Amino acid sequence: MSRAWKLFDWLSTEYYSTLKENKSGDPRYTSALNHLWFYLADIFPSLDKIVLFDHDVVVQRDLTGLWTVDMKRKVHAAVETCQESEASFRSMHLFMNISDPFLSKRFNSSVCTWAFGMNLFDLKEWRRQNLTMLYHDHLQLGLNRPLSEAGRLPLGWITFYNQTVALDKRWHTLGLGHNPGLRQNDIENAAVIHYDGIRKPWLDIGIAEYKGYWSKHLKYDHPYLQQCNIHE
Repeated sequence: MSRAWKLFDWLSTEYYSTLKENKSGDPRYTSALNHLWFYLADIFPSLDKIVLFDHDVVVQRDLTGLWTVDMKRKVHAAVETCQESEASFRSMHLFMNISDPFLSKRFNSSVCTWAFGMNLFDLKEWRRQNLTMLYHDHLQLGLNRPLSEAGRLPLGWITFYNQTVALDKRWHTLGLGHNPGLRQNDIENAAVIHYDGIRKPWLDIGIAEYKGYWSKHLKYDHPYLQQCNIHE
């Protein structure tokens, strides 16, 4: 059995049993699919570089330029969130139990966080530094004591701590699923827009001003969309 499948087997047994004991039921934080994000280097052993998208993004322009980003021998590139309008996006300590001795000794609690949604990875460097096992160690530690309550976000930040290059914000604009005050120019000039938050464009509670950036790409006669009762 490959190393990747051994890790997946552990995730589906020990991880789930611990969640059940702790009565953790929010799928945003507890779904094993969210954690498969950290096994990309094992899932795609023949790839050297990859761009990963969340399900709630729209790609608006050519992303070829990402392949020329200087990774500076680091593993990951993403847009930082320190300058976002909401304070909850500013630093790690707002999401993590930074008073825990393990975290306080190893991480700067005021370090800038970065966004999930569109992420570039150097898988060769990832394998060289064995970051999947580092993630696995952090996840197992978190099963024994509460490091955070926000699932993959803090795990991503500590696993790729000092391993992330900041991308220009025009690559990835966030907030379309929760912030009605985004500037139209920022949205239209972004390579990728992200409906992060609960107000997804396919829901009635979606922000009306932003729905068109998503809906204009839909083929409403597709059987899957018909089954989901999505119509013009």
